Amino acid sequence: MSFAPDHKFNQMKQIRDELVNFKESPLYEYRRKNKYFPVVGEGSHAAKIMFIGEAPGKSEAETARPFCGRSGKLLDEMLASINLNRSNVYITNVVKDRPPENRDPAEEEIKLYSPFLDRQIEIIEPKVIATLGRFSMAYILEHFGLKDMIRSITQIHGKEFVADTKYGKVTIIPFYHPAVALYNSSNRETLMEDFQILKKYK
Repeated sequence: MSFAPDHKFNQMKQIRDELVNFKESPLYEYRRKNKYFPVVGEGSHAAKIMFIGEAPGKSEAETARPFCGRSGKLLDEMLASINLNRSNVYITNVVKDRPPENRDPAEEEIKLYSPFLDRQIEIIEPKVIATLGRFSMAYILEHFGLKDMIRSITQIHGKEFVADTKYGKVTIIPFYHPAVALYNSSNRETLMEDFQILKKYK
């Protein structure tokens, strides 16, 4: 069942409010001490394509915006390469608070924060979920009953997997995280090439 626009907004606001006061998280004190914000997500609540990264970095935690640092600039370039406006997609992460020193999200953190992501997916009802990085790839494939499809990201990046949801079918496409392409030109080329797959889903 689809939510009306006002209801979607209110549901997302509820998630934001819960995250602001999410004292159960081991990242809460780190956030408070550094005057960071939780990063809920950004974009259209009616998006066909939903991008899911792993966890916010420093720039993101300071601004409460996902993918606004160097990785975000590359993501913007990739969106531009297929003539897709950032405001027409929805961008978020599995973990909503910044882990210290930009370390990988811990299993416990993914377990704690993923119910918020699950609710966001139910609100937006995307036709395509584009995962950015291996942690979001593994979580989303397992969440949608495709655990047997999980391989290393080097093996399945750019491949399309179809899953059933309460609202219909969704296509899941794993991509490298933009951060890995910042320092490696071959990864950048691969990422840009894989991204062209999204043209048919716009």
